[in-house]
Amino acid sequence: QVQLVESGGGSVQTGGSLRLSCTASGGTSNSYAVAWFRQAPGQEREFVAAIRWPNGATYYGDSLKGRFTMSRDNAKKTVYLQMNGLQPEDTAVYYCARILNPIASTIRSRDRYDYWGQGTQVTVSS
Repeated sequence: QVQLVESGGGSVQTGGSLRLSCTASGGTSNSYAVAWFRQAPGQEREFVAAIRWPNGATYYGDSLKGRFTMSRDNAKKTVYLQMNGLQPEDTAVYYCARILNPIASTIRSRDRYDYWGQGTQVTVSS
């Protein structure tokens, strides 16, 4: 059983920064990825970023690269999402999730992820 626990959400003003963390426990695999998705009220859950094991390759949603950066700490089994230049449209619940044996064509597909965290709220005010 894999558990994913997010932290680091909060409220910031436009242009501010936040760093989200997602710590994993349980489960073992040689090929997987952990991703961030976000969901705003009334909208579908959208892909934000992902990082693969073991090679550390990163993927970003359209228009997010450059403001958002994903990284990992293998020893802590934690991934991070550094979010800079936050805008009101970034307001959402942010979830981390895991996918096994990811490939580039499916890593952005939320239906391929089998474990999800409980989410953390990010609110950006103007």
